[in-house]
Amino acid sequence: MICLASLFCLALAAFAADGPRLFYSKTFPGSKPPYMEIRLDRNGRAEYREAPGEEFPVVFTLRPAETEVVWRLAEKLDRFQRPLESGLNVARMGDKLLRWEQGEERHEARFNYTLDPDAQLLQDWFERMCESAVLQANLERAVKYDRLGVNQAILLIEAAWDKKRLVAVDQFVPLLKRVAANSVYLNMARERAEKLLALFRASDSDDGARPAAEGKQ
Repeated sequence: MICLASLFCLALAAFAADGPRLFYSKTFPGSKPPYMEIRLDRNGRAEYREAPGEEFPVVFTLRPAETEVVWRLAEKLDRFQRPLESGLNVARMGDKLLRWEQGEERHEARFNYTLDPDAQLLQDWFERMCESAVLQANLERAVKYDRLGVNQAILLIEAAWDKKRLVAVDQFVPLLKRVAANSVYLNMARERAEKLLALFRASDSDDGARPAAEGKQ
């Protein structure tokens, strides 16, 4: 029985490894950061890195509705089997790469600027994932090493929420709960943490995928 259970778990792991994955990267020397990437599986698990092969990425999970929107856009773009570059003579905005991976199947499209509305939407989703991962990492550092900086870190998260730039908000919940419940942090930080937790709980009752306020390339 144990052997059968082990084989079943290995089969599930192999199936998950062969499942489809999306990859997005943006390379823009001189910007901060100059490189960022997101790897996303079909279940919504995402990894954010600021260097290829970075050993300890920021890991988070999109809500189901968010996951569906992103994957639907990738399908609408024919799994990146067609060009997305506009070809227009515009300023450099960073080299973007979108890639679909599933087993031996692998398709990718590179662009500086695209006119395709679905590609613009998908890029914005990945940009919002990157922004949210950075905010989560900043809050984690502040909670652990800079108690006085926690309020500022939460303010940035609050601003991103107001601008509809925040995704995968469940990644913030454990840290916000820790702040709200711990008197070592400033009262204003604890109050803001409680406010955000309430907003995130309320958003869990809607479709879970807030539209972005504005896209960017």
